[in-house]
Amino acid sequence: MKKISSYISILVMSVIVTSCMDYGAKDESDFNYYGKDGLFIVNEGNFMYGNASLSYYDIDDKHVESEVFIRANGIKLGDVAQSMTIHNGTGYLIVNNSGVIFTVNINTFKVTDIITGFTSPRYIHFVNDSKAYVTDLYGSVIYILNPTTKKISGLIHVAGHKATERMVQSGKYVFTNCWSFDNKILVIDSENDKIVDSITVGIQPNSMVIDKNNKLWVLTDGGYSGNPFGHEIPSLFCINTSDFRIEKRFDFALNDSPSRLCINNSLDTLYFINQSVWKLGINATTLPDIPAIPYQGTMYYGLAISPKSSEIYLSDAIDYVQNGKIYRYTPQSVCIDTINAGVCPSGFCFKLN
Repeated sequence: MKKISSYISILVMSVIVTSCMDYGAKDESDFNYYGKDGLFIVNEGNFMYGNASLSYYDIDDKHVESEVFIRANGIKLGDVAQSMTIHNGTGYLIVNNSGVIFTVNINTFKVTDIITGFTSPRYIHFVNDSKAYVTDLYGSVIYILNPTTKKISGLIHVAGHKATERMVQSGKYVFTNCWSFDNKILVIDSENDKIVDSITVGIQPNSMVIDKNNKLWVLTDGGYSGNPFGHEIPSLFCINTSDFRIEKRFDFALNDSPSRLCINNSLDTLYFINQSVWKLGINATTLPDIPAIPYQGTMYYGLAISPKSSEIYLSDAIDYVQNGKIYRYTPQSVCIDTINAGVCPSGFCFKLN
């Protein structure tokens, strides 16, 4: 485990600053969620404010615990929490602007390791039990991480494609989208950790999933007016993962801004945010006309579909300043709970038994 002394100093100062604050719930030693289905909510916070946080939602009891990271560990989470992934019973919590990955016990929320050495980490993907990839916003590399030692073991250089983002895998190939000022999906051969191909899609591909037929779906937002890389209509692409050929394309209106592509537990229905929440069967030939969850004058910001129940979890950032909300829906779009979250809730990580 790499530890940087300056970062630890910041954590120590965080303990001093926050030790007198009352978070009004359980003592940190009382968290015990063994054997229960839950949902981690990653609250980004605001850039440079250091107000990122982690919430935990007990799915069966419909009970939320706020600020569980600081309450369990006595330190702040950091600046801009980006994503969380669970692998082999350990949570990997990525804090982007702090350049750190915390590994945590997913039942007690205690930190078990601190991994540093990144520029601006975004997402982690586990190729297998001994190798993971970590994408980066500014580093022009994908980091190779050894989950056993919790150390960076190598780099995949992505010259010309600075901002790598999400990752999905089909066979030996790992696909990653180049989100910022780019229009490429990079293809990585995970057996030799090399980029072997790239797929040209629309401007700013922001999210990806793989369906039950092993097709790769990529959603692009088209950029924006004045974007130095260009501005075009957003699109949804369906790509063959064997020959990397685009098989289908759905086009949106120029001023649309689709994001947060997800898929249900049977891997046959896509969901995404485009002001409202929409769903699309993988065999559809046109985009839907009627939203699954209509826009209600607020800021839908994050989206996740339970891989166990296909329930829909939709975050509302409200105004990006006050604490947000999470709305829980049945697969039939019936709202069954409203959950309090932190500032800018955007990421979700299911802990399912």
